[in-house]
Amino acid sequence: LQQIQPFAADKHFGVREICWMAVRSKITRQLNESIGILSQWTASENENIRRFTTESTRPRGVWCEHIEDLKHHPEQALPILEPLKSDKAKYVRDSVGNWLNDAGKTRPDFVVQLCKRWENESDTKETKYITKKALRTLSMK
Repeated sequence: LQQIQPFAADKHFGVREICWMAVRSKITRQLNESIGILSQWTASENENIRRFTTESTRPRGVWCEHIEDLKHHPEQALPILEPLKSDKAKYVRDSVGNWLNDAGKTRPDFVVQLCKRWENESDTKETKYITKKALRTLSMK
């Protein structure tokens, strides 16, 4: 993962998208180790790197295989999600919200509970934005 970080920070959207797709299968195979590394990246000043942490681990990623472990046990990714619950960058907030929306398709209980907790812990417009995006599919039911 360390070798991909410069590409995760690239200014070109296409490079950033290809780089998470290139390492996703390795992340899936070494999920615990990868989450440990990616959780450290959530503190990066670069919003592209912070977004990479969530986009590369989305339970039901777009254009790629699902990560079954995270579909059924999304709590494993809390070390990545928690530090981003009030991120200042919309680019990151969109990814966190989409991550949780994915998780809500198999674990709605987890997403609802987490969003309630986040709203209680963090009364910011950023957190409200994420939780609204996270709950959008569940709100339709």
